[in-house]
Amino acid sequence: MSRARLSLSGCNMLECLPAFKGRRASYRNLSGLPGWEGKQKIRLYENCNKIYKLFNRRTVACNVEIRSDRVMKKKTIRDVCLKGKKVLMRVDFNVPLQDGIITDDTRITAALPGIKYVLAQGASLILMSHLGRPKGKPDSKYSLKPVVGVLSDLLGITVKFADDCVGEDAQNLAADLQPGEVLLLENLRFYPEEEGKVDVSGLTSDAEKQAAKSEMKERQKTFAATLAGLGDIYVSEAFGTVHRAHASTAVVTGFFEERVAGFLLEREIDYLSRAITNPEHPFVAIIGGAKISSKIDVITNLIDLVDVLLIGGGMAYTFYRAKNLPVGNSLVEQDKIEVAAEIMERAEKAGVSLLLPVDHIVADAFREDAKTKTVEESGIEEGWMALDIGPRSVQKFAEAISRAKTVVWNGPMGCFEMAPFANGTMSIAQAIAETDCVSIIGGGDSVSAVNKSGLASKMSHISTGGGASLEFLEGKELPGIAALSDAV
Repeated sequence: MSRARLSLSGCNMLECLPAFKGRRASYRNLSGLPGWEGKQKIRLYENCNKIYKLFNRRTVACNVEIRSDRVMKKKTIRDVCLKGKKVLMRVDFNVPLQDGIITDDTRITAALPGIKYVLAQGASLILMSHLGRPKGKPDSKYSLKPVVGVLSDLLGITVKFADDCVGEDAQNLAADLQPGEVLLLENLRFYPEEEGKVDVSGLTSDAEKQAAKSEMKERQKTFAATLAGLGDIYVSEAFGTVHRAHASTAVVTGFFEERVAGFLLEREIDYLSRAITNPEHPFVAIIGGAKISSKIDVITNLIDLVDVLLIGGGMAYTFYRAKNLPVGNSLVEQDKIEVAAEIMERAEKAGVSLLLPVDHIVADAFREDAKTKTVEESGIEEGWMALDIGPRSVQKFAEAISRAKTVVWNGPMGCFEMAPFANGTMSIAQAIAETDCVSIIGGGDSVSAVNKSGLASKMSHISTGGGASLEFLEGKELPGIAALSDAV
């Protein structure tokens, strides 16, 4: 996935060339260019080496280096004939269980449109998924069997279940499957070949370690080939795992002529691609969570695209240290202070408004019943830690959000799991819900917060993959998507 990279040197005034009229463009913000006052919006044309902006009835052209953006285009289940076929679909049924009972069926219901479409086209369907972390061996605690009843009720048919994902039982059940019928395989991660991880801790030489990894790679191919033998067409609906080159997400695709995206994956690709290739401006990114270290790449990628970057959560206090502001006992990553300073410098040079909290809810302990108080920007004392953004920060962030046409949110503003520190995160959710914009919610904690707020229906898109959505926004190639057939 490519994106534009801008060099602001050598800017000059030129007349507009008619050849550029009508070409598809995305909008960016630049500042500090000769003859430009303040922050100006420009039009970035694809497949050319200049930027053009109508400015005071003149056209400004700046010499730039451009790599043309593109939205990822993959074949979907609409693009292939499914009638009479056996479809092998990778889903994400990694649902929470308590005493063998599913406590949240969101991931199951999210896959229903694709499942129903396949069945309506006259195909039979073999579903495969992982659940939890059984460490490469069977564990009844992580069995997918509880999914069968829930899925059967949702589909209004009896879903069959294979006690293994490979082997004679799975092969026979898949072979006997009739159009309109569904088979769910047992947990893929009951086999170490699914993830392809190798324990090399007991090996001493590099040669031994390499040999072990090579052996696992071959075993993984064999495992994937066995899975592929169950179906005629491969469909991916498990966005939450496409950032991993696992047997069922990437390796298996090599055994299929048709390997396509389902509706759920298509929606993920569509919304996230638009956010990093052709967003509508103003574009506001809200980045939160505990640590800056897990968000460096996504911030680095988005900073060239956004107009406003809002930083909240525990990671904000590493930025505070970079500004020599007091943080008390707040979470700070000492080895990332310089990184935070570099991000702020880069944002300033790019003309991006980077906003940090201006007040805080602090506590004397990391407990729900701790003593709390609201302090101003420089008011975090020793013995106190910031666990949420304060009311003035909420207002400032909400004002920035209200002007947005595109919002990407990854990470909470505070420890929203504890009631005294939930207001900042819930208020941000409310502000997004009230704004007329394309809103994309990515990351596990952000999704949990939106669901907790009761505002999920007000968001344009809620990503089903925490790590996957983060890596997508970082601009990385995701193996499980790259392996799918390209759209013509």
